[in-house]
Amino acid sequence: MVTKILDFCGNKVTISVDHGKLCRCHWIGEAEEESAVVLFDAPVEDLALMADVEKQLKEYFEGDRKEFKLPLELKGTPFQKKVWEELKKVPYGVTISYGELSRRIGNPKAVRAVAQACGANPVAIIVPCHRIIATGGKTGGYTGGVEHKIRLLEIETF
Repeated sequence: MVTKILDFCGNKVTISVDHGKLCRCHWIGEAEEESAVVLFDAPVEDLALMADVEKQLKEYFEGDRKEFKLPLELKGTPFQKKVWEELKKVPYGVTISYGELSRRIGNPKAVRAVAQACGANPVAIIVPCHRIIATGGKTGGYTGGVEHKIRLLEIETF
C-alpha cells in the first residue's frame, strides 16, 4: 500500500493506493498528519495511480474536473457498498437529502443507516458523500468536518 499526504489550499488529504486501486481518501488534521505513513517502495502501478489520483484531485479543487475516473477498492458491508454506489450517481453540483438517498436505494426508512454509511465512506470527495444534505437544505454532518463539506459544495456551485 502507498499512502501520501496532499495539500490543497491548506486542506490536507491522505490518499492510499493498493494493488492498482484507490482504497482511501480522507481529510486529516495536524495530529493525524504526524502519524500518517508514507511508503514509496511500491509497485509501479500503484505509484502511477497515486500520481493520477493527485492530478485528478488537483483538477477538481481548481474547478476543472467534475467527474473522477479512478479504479476503486471500496471495503464495507453490502449495505454500505450499495449506498456508495448510489452516491457515485449524484451529479456534480447537485445535492440530495439523506432521505432521498435512502429512497433511491429502495429503503426509505433507512435514513440514519444511510447517513452512517456516508460517514463510513472510505474515499471521500471521489465518492461524493458531501453532496448529501439534511432535509430542509441544511448542510448536515460530514466526517471530514462541515467546513470541508461547505468548501466542496462551493467548488461545485461556482
